[in-house]
Amino acid sequence: MDRLTGADREAGRPAVVAPAVLPPSLRAWLGTIAALAAVVVVVLGVRYAGQGEPGRVDGWIVEPTADSVRPPWRYAALATDFLGEPAGAAALVVAAVTGCLLLRRPRAAVCVVAGTGVTVGATTLIKPLVGRTIHGADNLSYPSGHTAFFTALALAVALLAAGRLGLGRTAGTSLVLAAALVAGAAMGWAQVALGAHYPTDVLGGWCTALTVIPATGWLVDRIADRIGGRTADRLADRQDDGLDGRRAGAGRRERR
Repeated sequence: MDRLTGADREAGRPAVVAPAVLPPSLRAWLGTIAALAAVVVVVLGVRYAGQGEPGRVDGWIVEPTADSVRPPWRYAALATDFLGEPAGAAALVVAAVTGCLLLRRPRAAVCVVAGTGVTVGATTLIKPLVGRTIHGADNLSYPSGHTAFFTALALAVALLAAGRLGLGRTAGTSLVLAAALVAGAAMGWAQVALGAHYPTDVLGGWCTALTVIPATGWLVDRIADRIGGRTADRLADRQDDGLDGRRAGAGRRERR
């Protein structure tokens, strides 16, 4: 929701602050979820550090050592996988940013770019630290960067939708988590089906996005509020200076 700053109200100007990325009603819930997701990322990373084969949980789901799907489902998996590749990911980010700007949500656009970038960067940094591999020592697998990116993008878009629709805590949180679950499940299925990741790699990537996006949204809001507050104060000072000048000029004319 748009709101006025104190300086704006005192100066009588209807200056508008851009809507928040992270709606206030969702901050507590998503903050708690982000903290729990971070714990899962760490626990799984410690559990599978240095390993090069599926764990017990992975074996319960599927044997992720070779392609486990055949046409036509293989084509669907390859198409989904492409959305996490550089070209596909860039196209999705550009489309999402364009939509945010058309809806006049600049903070959401920043969150899309920064959130997906930080998420991918986090998975890239975590992989050599954990050292889990698949199909050879050169293929680091934990956590899944494709799953993390796709989930992060879905989370950012869902936050935009929740804010624009004015959803409350329960409805908004449900929408955001549903979007994350659908996106994570779709990309995670593709990664496991193509033999690119273990199921626990997918879970780690999903939780990485759940950790990064709420934190990024909160940080974008904090920075934007501070910049907006300083800008409003400067405009108010200029208006006050102009008003004082006009009053002084009027006083001189009256004395004449």
